[in-house]
Parts: sequence; structure tokens; C-alpha cells
Amino acid sequence: MVKEIRTVKYDAELKIEAYHFQGIMQKFPNHFHDYYVIGFIESGYRYLSCKNKEYTIEPGDLTLFNPGDNHACEQIDGKTLDYRCVNIRPEVMRDAVFDITGKNYLPYFETPVIFRSELASSLRELHLMLLQEEKGFHKEEVFFFLLEQLIEEFAEQDTVLFQTEESTEVRAVCEFLEENYMKNITLNDLSDLIGLSKYYLLRTFTKQRGISPYSYLETIRIDKAKKMLEEGISPLEAALQTGFSDQSHFSRFFKKFIGLTPKQYQNIFKNF
Repeated sequence: MVKEIRTVKYDAELKIEAYHFQGIMQKFPNHFHDYYVIGFIESGYRYLSCKNKEYTIEPGDLTLFNPGDNHACEQIDGKTLDYRCVNIRPEVMRDAVFDITGKNYLPYFETPVIFRSELASSLRELHLMLLQEEKGFHKEEVFFFLLEQLIEEFAEQDTVLFQTEESTEVRAVCEFLEENYMKNITLNDLSDLIGLSKYYLLRTFTKQRGISPYSYLETIRIDKAKKMLEEGISPLEAALQTGFSDQSHFSRFFKKFIGLTPKQYQNIFKNF
């Protein structure tokens, strides 16, 4: 049996995270992040759904997720997955883009999958440096050259970033969930908020956002909890402050979305 290994490193120089999942079969539900995810498949075949489009990804394929891109994936070949990615927060991406282009904007990657990309080797080189905690400017050089190529070939400026064709009702629900994620929210609350029936709300929200209201709320809670864990707040306190009923419930949801337990995630920030 292949041993399951989940490795995460935080690079304080570049201010980015590196994830490496080996030997896993975990299915990730429909969710999104508030940061960019640039990854590639090293072994294993996966079904990917992103922004309501479906893909089959395989070794050598590059994945590009913008902040807010809803996506889900699962293994389809009966074998385990070997996946590497780097996570880049918008403020870090904005600074890097300014250094590269001299312009102050966030890039928007139109295509979530770049099949058999030559840039996978550059991403792998950067990823290995991050995992090995290398110092010095060679790592920065690889990082900037990789971003430069991705931006030139696959990105638009942020005129469409974070913008979706959504109604005022759906936007009102999003804002309510973002402001009240720590509370016990019911479907009746959302229905009363915008004056629509519960079923029509569910159907309209899911169609426009590509994710259900409850999955949207789960994602917000997990992202808020991640920031708390990074600041040293205990998993129990993070669970209670983000609307989870108890730490066990929180841990299950956290691993389902992130692939790590809250404690495993928090440990990567202990020295910073």
C-alpha cells in the first residue's frame, strides 16, 4: 500500500505556501479559495470541475485557479495522486505583478487547465526549492520568471477578476454570509433576506456562483479559520469563532477542504 504523505511549507521570503500531496485518494468537494493556486499533476489522473466546466487532468498538466474560482476534483484511475502546488495571496501577487510589468493590477487566468505545459518543469523546480527551504535569490528568480510567463501567455488584467454575472439578490446573500459566517444561519434567513422562495434561492445562487449557498458558507468559514490558525489561535478557538459546533466537526471540514488537519496546517507557521 502506498504511504500517504501530505507536506506543506511556508516560505517567509516569497510569502507563499507550497503543498505536496503524495499517495492520496481524497476527493475535494466544490469550494474556492481567496488566493491563487498554481499546481500540477505529477502522477495520477483526476476529474476536475472548475467554473462549471469539466476536465480530465493528467501528469504534466498545469492548473491555474484565481481567487474565487469554484472547483472540485476526484481520482478517476483507481491509483493515487501526486500533486504539487503553490498558493499566492492577492497582495503578494499584486506586488509581484508590479515588479514584473510596472502595472498595479491582479491577473485573471482565463483557462484553469494548461494541458501538457512546458511550465510544469519550472513550477516543479520552484516547488522543490520551497520544500527544501532554500535561501537566496535563485528561488526568487525562478518565481518571477515563472509568473512572467504565466501572465504573458494566460492572463488578462483584473477587469473581470472577482466579477460574475450575478443578481442583486445573490450578491446580497454573499455579503450576508461573508458578514455573518460565525452565526447559525438558516435557509429561512437567506430566503427572508431577499424575498425569494428557498428552492428558487438555491437554484439561482448555485447557477450564478457555481457553488451552493452552504458550500459558499463552508468555504468562507474555512478561509477565516486558516487566517486564525496562521496567527496562532488554537484550533478549538478558531472553530468556535468561525461558526463550527465543536473542534471535531471543524477538523473534519478543514481536512475535507484543505487536505490537512488544522494542527498540521498551523504547524507550518510556528517559526514565523
